[in-house]
Amino acid sequence: MANRLITVAALQTSYGHDLRENIAKTEGLVREAAKRGAQVILPSELFQGIYFCTHQDPKWFETAHPAASHPCVTALSKLARELGVVIPISFFEKDGPRFYNSIAIADTDGEILGVYRKSHIPDGPGYQEKYYFRPGDTGFKTWATKFGRIGVGICWDQWYPECARAMVLQGAEVLFYPTAIGSEPYDTTLDTHLQWQRAMQGHAVSNAVPIVAANRIGLENNDGIEQSFYGHSFISDHRGDLVEQLGASDEGVLVHTFDLTMIESYRASWGYFRDRRTDLYADSII
Repeated sequence: MANRLITVAALQTSYGHDLRENIAKTEGLVREAAKRGAQVILPSELFQGIYFCTHQDPKWFETAHPAASHPCVTALSKLARELGVVIPISFFEKDGPRFYNSIAIADTDGEILGVYRKSHIPDGPGYQEKYYFRPGDTGFKTWATKFGRIGVGICWDQWYPECARAMVLQGAEVLFYPTAIGSEPYDTTLDTHLQWQRAMQGHAVSNAVPIVAANRIGLENNDGIEQSFYGHSFISDHRGDLVEQLGASDEGVLVHTFDLTMIESYRASWGYFRDRRTDLYADSII
C-alpha cells in the first residue's frame, strides 16, 4: 500500500480595510498554492480586514456575521469546491448576541465540516480581543478532510501545549494555526517572532506532528492606532525543524508535502502517547 501524502500551504500577505479586496487577495494566493499542489491551504487570522482589536470600538461588531452568511466563508468555500482543496477559513462570527473569533473548515466539495471557536482570548496592549470575542465554547476539535485529519487552533491558542496535545489525542495528523501577531505597543523594539515560532516547534516535537502557521504582514492604522505585523509564517515538520518559512515582509505562499504514514510510525516509535501518565495529571491540573 502506498504511503499517504499530504501537501499543505500557508499564506502570508498584508490586509487593508476593504473586505472585497482582502477576499480577492486571499483567493489569488489560494489559487497560487493550489497550482503548486497544495491540498490544505491556510490563510491568516481575520483576513476580512485589518486586525481591529488594537483598541475598543463598537463599530467593528457590525463586521461580524453568522458562519453560513459570512462573506469570507461563502467566498472561500466556493473556491474550495472549485479547486478541490481544503481551506480553514478565519472569520468574525456573530451568533445571536454572541461574538466569536472562529474558523470554518471548508472541505473539497465546498461543504463546511464545522466551526471551531477560539478558546484562548488575549487581552493586552494592541490585542484587546476580550472586548470583541467570547471564549470559544466548541472545545478543541479535529476534522476528517479528504486529505487527512487536521486540527486548527487560532493565534493565542498556539501558545498553549494543551491545545496541541488535545487535537493530536483526537487524531490530528497536521496542526494549523492562523495568526495575527506583530509589534507590542508598550515596547516598539520587542520582536517576539522567535518565541512565537519556538512555541509551536515545541508542539511539533512533543506530539510528533507537522505545524502550519500563517501570519499577516504590514503596518495597519486603526483610527490612529498603528500596529505592525511581523510575518515569519512557517511550516515545521514533525521533529520541529522549519522546513519552509517567510521573512518579516515577504508576501507569498509556503508549500510542503508530508508523508503521513511515515510520521505515524515515527510518532509510535517515540512513545509519547504510550508513556503518558494520565493517572497523575488530574491532580496537578488546575
